[in-house]
Amino acid sequence: SEGTLLSRPVYDADGNAVLCREAAARRDELLEKLGSLPAIPTALDQIVQHFGTEKVAEITGRSRRIVRRDGDGAFARFAVESRPGSANLDETRAFMDDQKPILIFSEAGGTGRSYHADLGAKNQRQRLHNLLEAGWRADVAIQGLGRSHRTNQAQPPRFRMVATDVKAERRFLSTIARRLDTLGAITRGQRQTGGQGMFRSEDNLESQYARDALRQFYRRVHSGAVAGCSLETFEAITGLSLSDEDGGLRDELPPIHTFLNRMLALTIAMQNLLFESFEELLAARIEGAIAAGVYDKGLETLTADRMTLKDRKLVYTHPVTGAQSHLLTIERMDRNRPMLIEDALRLVAQDPRAKLMINGKSERAAVMAPTRSIMLEDGSLQPRVALIRPMDELRFEISHLEETNWEEADERIFAAAWNAEVASVPEFSTSTLHVVSGLLLPIWKLLPQDYCRVYRLQIEDGERIVGRVIAPAGLSRLCNNFGIDRSDVLNPEQAWKSVVDGSSIISLAGEMTVRRVRVMNNNRVELTGFTDGMRDWLRSIGLFSEMIAWKLRFFIPVTDDGAAILSCLMQRHRLLDVVSRQ
Repeated sequence: SEGTLLSRPVYDADGNAVLCREAAARRDELLEKLGSLPAIPTALDQIVQHFGTEKVAEITGRSRRIVRRDGDGAFARFAVESRPGSANLDETRAFMDDQKPILIFSEAGGTGRSYHADLGAKNQRQRLHNLLEAGWRADVAIQGLGRSHRTNQAQPPRFRMVATDVKAERRFLSTIARRLDTLGAITRGQRQTGGQGMFRSEDNLESQYARDALRQFYRRVHSGAVAGCSLETFEAITGLSLSDEDGGLRDELPPIHTFLNRMLALTIAMQNLLFESFEELLAARIEGAIAAGVYDKGLETLTADRMTLKDRKLVYTHPVTGAQSHLLTIERMDRNRPMLIEDALRLVAQDPRAKLMINGKSERAAVMAPTRSIMLEDGSLQPRVALIRPMDELRFEISHLEETNWEEADERIFAAAWNAEVASVPEFSTSTLHVVSGLLLPIWKLLPQDYCRVYRLQIEDGERIVGRVIAPAGLSRLCNNFGIDRSDVLNPEQAWKSVVDGSSIISLAGEMTVRRVRVMNNNRVELTGFTDGMRDWLRSIGLFSEMIAWKLRFFIPVTDDGAAILSCLMQRHRLLDVVSRQ
């Protein structure tokens, strides 16, 4: 009567309910279908019934279980088996004595027991620890992981996460990954400690990168850029409101944990559709942070074939405790492992979008393949390609590809260029690291702030070092703050590498600068600020000149002789500063 649509049961004259025959038929058909589906056993029962009780040692809190009885009949029988109170002790003994090769334990068996490859046990084979159900409590998960990874073991285990292809299940993995990382940071000062390296950065869906990606995802949905799910559909199936009264995007958007919980209620197809769009933005956000050098990985470990301490300079002594801070110069030697031609061709065979490329000017070979995009400030994605070469990988925007000399080539020419470059790679490569070690907190603000990463490493004589790695562009500021002579710290070879990779600009006496520039679609190292009387001398030490737009310009060859030429230049015009281009 008021214009509101209502529904209520209808009965006939005899009091029987009037039913929709089509709806009743569909109901009966659905009940029959559900009744014909087999009961799905739990994961624990599936493992025990598949491998058999003679191979599986079960350490749980169950007093009864359903086991498979394979007799002489044509079909298998299942029976309920009672387990005594001492069953867990017997099962543990059977596994450690190598009588049963498989061990499965729950939270009840995850405390106070050891299942590692103990040197005193008969079973010293490497454990493959499958974490089937991580749960919600990080401390319980760490207790379970610690059962198979303990002291006095013959070899450490391998951990493996087990998950299905249901995208919303990542909600559970995300929570345990975040809590494990947090607990590892609290207990050991390192985020990777708790998770044992099992989780990737993309697995933590509650990080700052995930929150930024979620806001961009909401913008996508609000603008209708998610194919297969309009704004109206998204708000209807999730119950989340993204629009304000004026039709724009709300300022206060649903948080990440609310979004993940609502994903659990969607169909599998819709979960996969929405998560693919969200994961694309998350991967682009993390890739952009890595490319910018601001991605926080916590305490990382540097490894090399050899690390040698070349110099140790005292930079600070605490006036009360006497604790010291040192600037260490470390020579790092790494064995070069170039990618072989077979692996390069395998990349092309596995990805139909990959192409074989040759640089028409340098005659270098590379495999071009799509790579992760970078998220711009406005939330849009910048597509990029990767040029995979024998010893490195270059990434740049697709729009810049036409400005280069890279062109597609056939397999014969590509293989010849690739093999020639592999043959020219030396066995080892040497580089120099500068690390500030010791007391860091009192001098943290005096250190460069554009590269705040802490590393752990071990040098050749066995000394272990934890400290801040200082980029070449930050050495000049460090020297100024602590009164250190730059020439004692920064050598021409390091300065040359920082200029060639485009991260730094060198300032020399006489108001001259050395920087990387783009000339005729090639990267060159240019010297600016020279005078007319220096032309002949610059050519004599190895620089070359060109007239470009009616102006004389001098360049240092980007070859192996570049560092030596820069050294000759610095002998007459001393180094003043190395400044980051950012």
